[in-house]
Amino acid sequence: MSTYSARMPQPATKGRNLGAVSVLSILTCLLVAAILYSVTIGRYDLSVRDVAYILIDNVHPLVVPYWDPVHEVVVEQVRLPRIMAAVIIGFGLSVSGAALQGLFRNPLVDPGVIGVTSGAGFGGTLAILMGLQGYILLAMAFLFGIGSVLLVKLLSTVRGRTSMLTLVLAGVVISAFFSAAISIAKLLADPFQKLPAITYWLMGSIASSNYLDVLLLVAAVGPSAAAIYLLRFQINILSLGEEKARALGTKVVLVQWIILVASALISAGVVATSGIIGWVGLVIPHVGRALVGASHQRLLPVSGVLGAIYLLLVDDLARTVTTAEIPLGIITALIGVPVFAVILRRLHARGGWSSD
Repeated sequence: MSTYSARMPQPATKGRNLGAVSVLSILTCLLVAAILYSVTIGRYDLSVRDVAYILIDNVHPLVVPYWDPVHEVVVEQVRLPRIMAAVIIGFGLSVSGAALQGLFRNPLVDPGVIGVTSGAGFGGTLAILMGLQGYILLAMAFLFGIGSVLLVKLLSTVRGRTSMLTLVLAGVVISAFFSAAISIAKLLADPFQKLPAITYWLMGSIASSNYLDVLLLVAAVGPSAAAIYLLRFQINILSLGEEKARALGTKVVLVQWIILVASALISAGVVATSGIIGWVGLVIPHVGRALVGASHQRLLPVSGVLGAIYLLLVDDLARTVTTAEIPLGIITALIGVPVFAVILRRLHARGGWSSD
């Protein structure tokens, strides 16, 4: 009897895994379709066939290119970098948000909880205030973002031990400090040139993304997301509570800090290249959890692909809905707030976070 009962859960587990694979396959196809659609829209109307030939021409030059040279510049230098940036940013923020929600056992957690978003935002603001642009702005935003995580760790560690509650409180403190510092920088900025630049940059945009930005995003998001996924089973255990995780032999402190550092790298890379883009890492994991459940083995990849599709479509909306491009941070907030309110209401009606 015991052997039979022990094997009983396997069919259900297989069913959930097969369901997650099918969901991931469908989402991947939707992502490819969204990418193809995104390349074709804009001020210059292009078909998928035109885009395909322009890209193929780089590998195997066509005898007589039939398109306008301007179209080639638009596809390769303007649209492709920002599409790639949107996909990577949406993927990274969603994966880190799902991991942090499991780590803290809290549905209200997002990548900004550890203070890295405000720190990186201040680094970029300070660079603009000092008249620095380009690589120096990227470097300052990235370094201040990582530095804020070190400050959070320093504040939350007492006698070599760190509690998650203390870490959250330290993150709130550091975020408040850097938010105040950003306000001071705005107050000191030239109201005609630097202040508008700071304000627009903080609202988040990938309009000026280039292949260097994409490379930085890949370097920040790729290894970090891979590290988080390798710890997917440990995150499942940690979501049961630290005491149970220690009893099961999990190296709790090591796993916590790997996830925190990986999430910090993702957030710092995103803010450095694109400004502050909120609500993605908070809302998308809830949608992924509704599709495939709370197991991070299924949740992490599904949330990542969902986030990539979501931010890509938001960017399409930002650059086509009006003649003047709308910053991404505004649209993600306008969409994220009501969606999250509905999700929170349903969670409360079902008994809260524990029902997941």
